[in-house]
Amino acid sequence: MAKTLDEKLSRIAADPSCDDFIVADAKDADMAFGISAPGRRRNPTNSESEFLTLADYHATICEIVEQGLVDIMLMSVNTSARLTIAKRLFEKSPVTPAIRANDTTDIWLAGGVGAYGTQPSLSFRSATIDHAMCGHANCTPEERRLGADLGLYSITFNNDATLDRLALEAYRAFRIEAEEKGFRHFLEVFPPNACTNLAAEDVPRFVNDSIARALAGVPPTARPIFLKIPYFGPEPMAELVTYDPSLVVGILGGSAGTTYDAFQMLWEAKQHGARAALFGRKINNAEHQLSFIRQLRALADGQAKPEDAVRAYHTELGEMGIRPDRDLETDLKPTSSTLSYAGSTGRTTVK
Repeated sequence: MAKTLDEKLSRIAADPSCDDFIVADAKDADMAFGISAPGRRRNPTNSESEFLTLADYHATICEIVEQGLVDIMLMSVNTSARLTIAKRLFEKSPVTPAIRANDTTDIWLAGGVGAYGTQPSLSFRSATIDHAMCGHANCTPEERRLGADLGLYSITFNNDATLDRLALEAYRAFRIEAEEKGFRHFLEVFPPNACTNLAAEDVPRFVNDSIARALAGVPPTARPIFLKIPYFGPEPMAELVTYDPSLVVGILGGSAGTTYDAFQMLWEAKQHGARAALFGRKINNAEHQLSFIRQLRALADGQAKPEDAVRAYHTELGEMGIRPDRDLETDLKPTSSTLSYAGSTGRTTVK
């Protein structure tokens, strides 16, 4: 079945000013948080654990894919092996399956008690491309069509020549293998998570320059199909988009905040050139994920403004008898959202 991601990327390549916008749900948190990844139960009984199970997580993924409003479903390789390869969930769906292709140490969050996220990011990759594409080592060419052919690759630059060189060497090795095996990727770049020699106000330019420099030696055949970066504001977004219109720039959703924060970020980023948004915890922590996604899609397609989308979301919750976590007045207020995966960013903080 035709995938909306491919159709939108084709139209954006032909006309970077077109109105297409890519929305992704990031359900790959099991590679970061572990047991708490599926989220908390809203009304647990005494016999139930505090957190939802991996089976609950997979069931929600199936519901969202069936809804068909997101363009990408990002998962761990384990989840994708079960749903993409074994269940054939995406075979007749417009949604594209994708996997997290690496797990740098700054996303090893260990239930919020681990110290990895405050230490300088180190390259690491649990997943293999073959496992993503066919579920086992040494795929045949025919088997590569069974699983996901798209992955997220993440880099965190810390303004440290030794560490950043190692990160780029690991990325180069991944790109070469991916190109050889017909595996596409999109590139996630986080702000520095443990940097002592960079002022917070210099981080947006540092990230933009690091992206431009890192991709200058990469031909179109091996480049990421789009970027996933923090939304630092209108000027840094416009700066990167203007520098190279062939770069499809997307934003990450952040870790906290009101419903208005999420909706306003998507809407504003699109006004300044963003063409994609990936939301993980903001979707997973929503009172009703399908309704939240429905409003994200309306915003992405230019059919709603942030305030109206928040009101529409609360109306839907009321119609379903779901009590919102925040009253409407509170949920319409902007707050600051932390942009690192861990929810805090070591010594260089970007909010």
